[in-house]
Amino acid sequence: MSFLVLKAYWKLILFDFYLARGNFAALYNKVRKHPVGNRPAAPNEIQRICSVVDMACIWYWKEVLCLQRSAATACLLKQHGVSAQMVIGAQQMPFKAHAWVEVDGRVVNDRPYTPEMYAVLDRC
Repeated sequence: MSFLVLKAYWKLILFDFYLARGNFAALYNKVRKHPVGNRPAAPNEIQRICSVVDMACIWYWKEVLCLQRSAATACLLKQHGVSAQMVIGAQQMPFKAHAWVEVDGRVVNDRPYTPEMYAVLDRC
């Protein structure tokens, strides 16, 4: 488990680097092109990965943005054989953008009603 937390922490650093450079395209492509692992996921793999990313966020030295957290979560899930999608959405009034992760149309790293609050702009 501690090795997986380190992997999650490393992903947070990687995606923070992309965001600090203003390179959204690189972040987006990294998530979109990340291959899904060959081995089937364990029954509790989704919950375990989400918990590990949450733990890494607690220890991160600054506030983790939803885009950064969702990119890390989606890539780790894909790496462990889960076909996950990072979803980017926005609401008009007041304007807010948000990112979350879905597996089979179900939100896994945020509130279940998140898609009702935001219009989906893209999935990767």
